[in-house]
Amino acid sequence: MKRILLATAAATTLAGAALADGHAVKVGVILGFTGPIESLTPQMADSAEMAFKEISDSGLLLDGKVIETVRADSTCVDAAAASAAAERLITSEGVVAIMGADCSGVTTAIANNVAIPNGVVMVSPSATSPALSTIEDNDLFFRTAPSDARQGDVLANIVMDQGIETVAVTYTNNDYGKGLSDSFIAAYEELGGNVAINAPHEDGKGDYSAEVGALAAAGGDILVVLGYADQGGVGIIRTAVDTGAFETFALGDGMYSDSLIEAIGPDLEGTIGSVPWSEGEGADAFMSAAEAAGVNGDSSFTRESYDAAALIALAMQKGGAADRASVAANLLAVANAPGEPILPGELGKALQILKDGGDVDYVGATNVELIGPGEAAGTYREYIVKDGAYETVKFR
Repeated sequence: MKRILLATAAATTLAGAALADGHAVKVGVILGFTGPIESLTPQMADSAEMAFKEISDSGLLLDGKVIETVRADSTCVDAAAASAAAERLITSEGVVAIMGADCSGVTTAIANNVAIPNGVVMVSPSATSPALSTIEDNDLFFRTAPSDARQGDVLANIVMDQGIETVAVTYTNNDYGKGLSDSFIAAYEELGGNVAINAPHEDGKGDYSAEVGALAAAGGDILVVLGYADQGGVGIIRTAVDTGAFETFALGDGMYSDSLIEAIGPDLEGTIGSVPWSEGEGADAFMSAAEAAGVNGDSSFTRESYDAAALIALAMQKGGAADRASVAANLLAVANAPGEPILPGELGKALQILKDGGDVDYVGATNVELIGPGEAAGTYREYIVKDGAYETVKFR
């Protein structure tokens, strides 16, 4: 919480000086600062604001404008609260775009109820439900994390490559969990796997013994948990370990968090999973920039958050105006070829190229290439928990 407050204070101080000269542009950062992924969102927000600071410090955004970030809490799970928070950002704060939201259900609610009707671009770093690929978004919704239609296939192959032919599956009972579960099961069964049971769980419960009992009774060589590391997912695993129901787990991206290892300890040894991740020159450049800025970039969706922020700012510069229409009309143009490839730490260079009338191809931290309805193709990190840490197996 201290980091959140300090980062917000710093952004406000920077923007406050600029507001006096009329040079601040407001951008919303809406993430679940409370709720089932609250251990992840501070790093995500810090990474996005790192990109915005890089843009502002360059002095090249639209003849010296700076970006003022306004944070709001999506809660990750409460669609009404998330929509109200977004309404404040859009109508009261007057943001030109939104970096976020995070979880798929609240992202869908904000898009449909608030952002799209008001012509505001959203760039989500982490909303991965396949259903978001087909919303009527008027070309206003983008995401830098790949759809779970792909993650389900990746995770199914990871499990099958371990020689595991029968699984039990539990998923958090929302858009994200159901979408990933459907995708995983379809891919796993196509590979010849057998799903003994596929059962939802609710977040926020104190006792998951009934759910784990049903999963154990159905059988399965491994328990696939498609939930949240700070909510029902950790409760399911803790109960499974305590009762001896399962010894090994496979996890979706919402479970990837240091807090999970801290909560479960050595009993998580041998757990496998997938999480959107990247490698290469862009990923290395991001980590170097994050380390220099004092930001913890080695967490879920931090790279995607930096890239989402960068795309918003570069779209403004491409369009020559700090307004909603400019972001909407130019985001795809700066995300994809043709143009000069741009890595993290090179945002000032990109702004100058665009100012001079050139084109940029934002590669970023995640090898950005927005396909179809403005979403990332993406790569995944296959990992295993070994000696109390996440160890990379390979990228897929």
